[in-house]
Amino acid sequence: MSDQADKAHRFRTLHQAADSFVIANAWDAGSARMLTALGFKALATSSGACAGVLGRRDGTVSRTEALAHCKAIVEATDLPVSADLENGFGDTPEAAAEAIRLAAEIGLVGASIEDATGDPAQPLFEPAHAADRIVAAVEAARSMSFPFTLTARAENYLRGNPDLDDTIRRLRSFQAAGADVLMAPGLPDLDAVRAVCAALSRPVNFMAGITGKSFAVAALSAAGVKRISLATSLYRAAMTGLFEAAKEVRESGTFGYLDRTLPTPAFNAFMDE
Repeated sequence: MSDQADKAHRFRTLHQAADSFVIANAWDAGSARMLTALGFKALATSSGACAGVLGRRDGTVSRTEALAHCKAIVEATDLPVSADLENGFGDTPEAAAEAIRLAAEIGLVGASIEDATGDPAQPLFEPAHAADRIVAAVEAARSMSFPFTLTARAENYLRGNPDLDDTIRRLRSFQAAGADVLMAPGLPDLDAVRAVCAALSRPVNFMAGITGKSFAVAALSAAGVKRISLATSLYRAAMTGLFEAAKEVRESGTFGYLDRTLPTPAFNAFMDE
């Protein structure tokens, strides 16, 4: 496996290249090995997929559980891995900073921190507090001996506040706080994507995975997007295959799904060291 500093520099270089790139979201060591073999240049984790693997809903996983999940993925690949660390598993700037420090300790070379509180009564942190949390996370990232890539997420469109102007204001404040990459999941159309990219001077990550709000790589690149993540979509695709296959067996007593699955030798080839 490549050492952490090498991975960190490779990850940073991807954000500096002329072309956009897709960062594929793995959900366990096996999926990380397969995505690596398929030629992706970097991997990310997904909080929703992590929760699903544990049989839970997104937002119910502890920091310890999330980091253990990330560590398994890091150890399964020689690609750079960036983690979805939700809101840093705490409300304070100190919690966000500690999440970044712990992420680096297990071999991650990037991570995202979002401005969602996890509290339905007040879904988003106030803008000033949200920015303070990113300042602390950036300070922790800069304390590393390698370039840890910090992504700051504005969650308006996922948390009931689909306000493009406020989203851009939040992202600009995160940019001023020093975030390396900016992200606003759930943007409704390419016009909104273009507006976000035009308003910022740092790389923008677009989250694909929402039906009707996931656009082709070429279109996103033309709009100014640098990085495209896949959220839970690959995990959901895998679980959809499970659902459909099991449903066929249970309801029809047939095994037609076998015609659509990888043969065991082909599957095992992805798992070889």
